Amino acid sequence: MKRIRIASALLALVVLAALAIVTTTSKHTVRAVYASSGCTDATLSGNYAFSYSGHTSSQGPTTTTRGPVVPLAAVGLFAFDGAGNLSASFSVSSNGTIATGQTDSGTYSVNSDCTGSVSLTTSGFTGSIAIAGGGSEVLGMDTRATYTSTFDLKKQ
Repeated sequence: MKRIRIASALLALVVLAALAIVTTTSKHTVRAVYASSGCTDATLSGNYAFSYSGHTSSQGPTTTTRGPVVPLAAVGLFAFDGAGNLSASFSVSSNGTIATGQTDSGTYSVNSDCTGSVSLTTSGFTGSIAIAGGGSEVLGMDTRATYTSTFDLKKQ
């Protein structure tokens, strides 16, 4: 009986040692994921179709009150020049009121980690962006205080 216990203990130690060796020397380890690097303003160049959706609330009579929350959506095109300037043409729906043929222009900046910001002049839009697929897609969110909206741009 004592031999069986000793043999079982030795077998357990051998198995544990083998597992320790395999896990420390295995070539099939999970690699760390890092954000891609090397993005610049030039990463965004050309036309991008976009969709935008979310909600907004108008500012009430004081800075601490808000008006009613209403749905907001837009679809259109962004044109990036690769040097930090952009133009947009789009249609927008705010609480069911649709406006077509809208245009705007502004600026954008891209960080080396492929994040950045967008700002439009006429509408006052500001947003944070993250670039995916080497510039083939841009994900973003509206950063204005009374907006809860996201957008997606796809290179044409």
